[in-house]
Amino acid sequence: MTLSEEARDRLADVVELQPTKNGELQERWELDSGSEVHQFLESELSDYYYRDDNSLIRATSEANDMVDVEPGVEGEEDEVPSVVRVPELQAQIMDVLAGPDERSESVVSVLHSLRETYDVDPDTEDVRSGLQSLRRKGVVEVEYRSVPTFRLTAEREEIEVEVSD
Repeated sequence: MTLSEEARDRLADVVELQPTKNGELQERWELDSGSEVHQFLESELSDYYYRDDNSLIRATSEANDMVDVEPGVEGEEDEVPSVVRVPELQAQIMDVLAGPDERSESVVSVLHSLRETYDVDPDTEDVRSGLQSLRRKGVVEVEYRSVPTFRLTAEREEIEVEVSD
């Protein structure tokens, strides 16, 4: 199956962002809905992606070999990844987020830490989305108290963080 340039670029996004959801791809591809993402995946990339047991989108090994980007997560499945490639905001979140032996933090707490540490002012939804994406990658865990709270799954030095675009 020969891919168009657009399909190859979007396949690279799937490889880089995996494991991912329709919403992340919708944002990256600037589409109007998750159903448009699903339609594109099925019509153009059906041979190159699959959904795992948690319904997250992952690239096939053939797809990984076809594009010139590194997978978003490196390491054994069901273990904390040794390398994650994330956007700058998610790298900053990992830097300020509570460690695995510390009390987990709310989205608002992480937002305040980002403001203090990096002199940035991201939207609360962007922080929430970043935390959820990091959770899907296996480097952040959620603890449910009166609100969902988050912390790293491993010590910072155990995970190499690479910033992607």
